[in-house]
Parts: sequence; structure tokens; C-alpha cells
Amino acid sequence: MFEKIAPRSNIGSALNIAELIYHGAVRSVRNTHGNAIIAIAMNMLQAVMLVAVFYIMFTIMGLRSAAIRGDFLIYIMSGVFLFITHVRVMKAVIGADGPSSPMMKHAPMNTIISICSAALGALYVQILSLFLVLFIYHALFKPVEIYQPLNVLGMLMIAWFCGVAVGVLFLAIKPWAPNFTNIGSSLYMRANMIASGKMFVANTLPTFMLKMFDWNPLFHCIDQGRGFAFVNYFPRNSSVTYPIYVGIAILVIALMGEFYTRRHASLSWEARR
Repeated sequence: MFEKIAPRSNIGSALNIAELIYHGAVRSVRNTHGNAIIAIAMNMLQAVMLVAVFYIMFTIMGLRSAAIRGDFLIYIMSGVFLFITHVRVMKAVIGADGPSSPMMKHAPMNTIISICSAALGALYVQILSLFLVLFIYHALFKPVEIYQPLNVLGMLMIAWFCGVAVGVLFLAIKPWAPNFTNIGSSLYMRANMIASGKMFVANTLPTFMLKMFDWNPLFHCIDQGRGFAFVNYFPRNSSVTYPIYVGIAILVIALMGEFYTRRHASLSWEARR
């Protein structure tokens, strides 16, 4: 409180910001549960349950033959984990501390640090859950074979980046229209249950159906991720660069809105959350 703020070098400022983001990320991971291990276990259990639901649904409906030739569970997980990562990081960023939050009263804290902390905390939980699930599947059931694992991880990162961009956009709108933000973000998450394309293969879609999904960056991420995961699947109807460009465009607009919102912050906004 009585600490004298002295000018820092660029490196010192960067290290200070990195430390704040680290502590903020730890705090965001512990938001779901006081014990970080239990929080990660709960997230992993939810992912496993979603994979199990899709596995049972595909088996009962006889749709396994429509999937990519290869490990059927890898096919399901390649869609489910990218979907969960995208949605969870968006939800975490929307729930980050805004400009009128009590946390902003502490001198080094600002909304950008809060956003980065929430995004990195969600990414940490999702990647750790992914590796744990794959390890358990590899050790107990059958060896995991992924054609280009680093490229698949890259598509996961692009899905995460697009989720951050959409989350920041909703966060910028939230103080002005909290009800619209809650409804809009819920609709976006529900729509992505189908529009993400995790339940079908993009190459098998007719043209009139493809137009219903190719607007979605997550659709491109999942389809390209499956192209890198399976040696015998070549995605023809999606692009690696499209979600990157869309994510950058949304993030630029969202940061402009967030900056404007921060300049007009009011303490009364916090009472409407």
C-alpha cells in the first residue's frame, strides 16, 4: 500500500506482468474448486463423459462406418477436445474481472492481465486433461497413434485463440448489455454443439450443407485437426488460415471495444453482473 512505485526497465516490466499473469492464472484455475487437482479431475471427468456419450450415440445409431478409417475414439476426441477448449476458454474470458471489478483497485492489475490469466488458466487445464486422458487410453486400452501430433496441437491452439477472441468480444459487451451477453454466449456455445462439425466428417457433406458450417472457425480447426491426426484423411473443405484470420479480426474489434468500455467504466456496472 505504501510501496513507492519506481520506474522499471522494459525487461523488469515484462517480468512483473508475467508474474501477475501467472498468479492470476493460478487463481482462475482454483475458481472451480479450492484444490487445483480436484478442479482438473472434474474437468477431465466432464471431457471423458462427453466422449463416452458420443461413442455410445454413434454406436447405437450405427454411424461408426461414417467416421474416418482409423481409431474411432481418436476421431471422437479430436472433435470433443477442440470443442471443449474453445468453449471453456471463451467462458473463462467472459467471466474474467472487468474494469469495475474490485481487483482493478490494486495498482498493477488491469483488464488485459485478467483476460490473459483467465485464457492461460483455461488452456492449462484443457491441455493437462487432454494428455491425461490420452495417457490413460494409451496405457489401459490400446496404443495411441496420431499422424502429426504437433500439428494437431497447433489446431488446438488455434481453436483456443479463436475462443479467446470471441470471449473478449462478449466481455467488452457485457457491462453495456449483461443479459444479451449471457443469452448470446449461451446460444453460441449451444450452436457449436452442432456447428463445430465434431459429429461428422466435412468431406462427406454436400455443398448445400457445407455452407451452413464453413462460417465457423471451430469447424475448420476440427476438420484440419483430423487431417493431421489421421494419415488417410485429407480435408478438402476447410482451411488452416481461415480461423487465424477470423480470430485476429474478432480480437482486434474486441480489444477496441474493451478499451472503450474500460475508459467508461462505472462502479454501478458491478451491481448488474
